Amino acid sequence: MRILSVVGARPQFIKLAPLSREIRKRGHEEIIVHTGQHYDINLSDIIFSELGLPVPHFNLGVGSGEFGYQVGRMIELLEDVIMRIKPDIVLNYGDTNTTLATAIVSARLKIKQAHIEAGLRCGIKSMPEEQNRIAADHLSNILFAPTPTAINNLKRENVYGKAFLVGDVMVESFRIALPIARGKSNIIQKLNLKKKGFILLTIHRAENTETPETFLNIFDAIRIIGEKVVFPIHPRSQEMLRIWNLNHYIPGNLILVEPVGYLDMLVLEENSSVIMTDSGGVQKEALLAGTPCITLRDVTEWIETIDCGANILVGTKKDSIIKGYERMKGKNGFSIPECFTLNAPELILDILESPEII
Repeated sequence: MRILSVVGARPQFIKLAPLSREIRKRGHEEIIVHTGQHYDINLSDIIFSELGLPVPHFNLGVGSGEFGYQVGRMIELLEDVIMRIKPDIVLNYGDTNTTLATAIVSARLKIKQAHIEAGLRCGIKSMPEEQNRIAADHLSNILFAPTPTAINNLKRENVYGKAFLVGDVMVESFRIALPIARGKSNIIQKLNLKKKGFILLTIHRAENTETPETFLNIFDAIRIIGEKVVFPIHPRSQEMLRIWNLNHYIPGNLILVEPVGYLDMLVLEENSSVIMTDSGGVQKEALLAGTPCITLRDVTEWIETIDCGANILVGTKKDSIIKGYERMKGKNGFSIPECFTLNAPELILDILESPEII
C-alpha cells in the first residue's frame, strides 16, 4: 500500500512518529510531505531527529503568512505532489492549516483520506482549529477517533465517512520517548531547576495571543503565585511580546527559554509541579506524566483529562489562574482513561489493511 502522510506542525510530527514506525514495520510504502508550516529548527528539524522520523520526501517550505496565502499555497503545492505520487490513501493529522489544505486537495482529487484525531470538538466555531477539524472530518473517508467523546461527536454530525475508536497516537510517542528523554535530556540541570520545584507554562493559541491583556493577566498571576515558572516561548508569543513591548512586564520568577525539543519538553512536563497550558497535546502529556494541569482556556477537546481529575479549565483571568493553581498543586495518582491505553498505531494499520477499506 502506498501511504502519503502530510504534516506541517510540531504536534503533527509527534502524531506521525508512531504511525510511521508501524507503517514501515508492516512493509508499506510511506511518503512523508512536510508543508513547512512550522519551520523553526526547534519546532521542526530537531523533532524529526528526536522521534526517529525519516527525512520528509517533500518539504514544501510554505512558512508563515496570512491564512489565505498559507492555505492557498499549500493547496497549490499539495495538489502537484499528490497528483504525481498517486497514493492509495492520504493520512491527515490534527487541526492545523496543513490539515485543512490536505483535506481539500485529497477530496478534490478523489483520493481516499483518513483523518487522524478525528471528532474532537470544543464547541467554538470561530476558532481556527475547530474550523479545520470540522472540515477535515466531513471530507474524510475514514475517521480515526481518539476518545469515545470524539466518536459521539462524529455520530451527532452524521459524517459520511467510517468512524473508528482507536485511541490516541500521541500516547505511543510519549510511551516510547519518555525513557529516552530521561537518559538524554539535561534541561533540568541546564536551567538549574529542582524536580517538582517549578511550573511549566506554554501559550500559543490564537485566542491567547491576540491581546496584550491576556499576557498581562497571566504574568500577574505568576507574580502572585511566586513559584519559579519555565516558559518555552512559542515564536508567535515571542513576536507578540515584542510588538506590544511587554518584556519589561515579565515577572522575576518567570524564566523565558527558546522553544525546546520534544525530549526536553517531556522531561520538563514530568518534573514540573504544575503545568499551565493552552495546548491540547500538553494536556494529554501532563496526564500521562502524572503532573496536574491547568488549562488556560474556557473549553477543551480533551474532556477525558477533566473527568479523571488531572486537568481543570481556568481561562486567562488572574484570579481564576491563582485559584486553579491552589486547587491542583500537589495532586497526583490520576487514573488513565481506557481510551488512552489502546495501541492506536496498530489499530489504525489493522483497519487500513482490511479489504473493505482500500
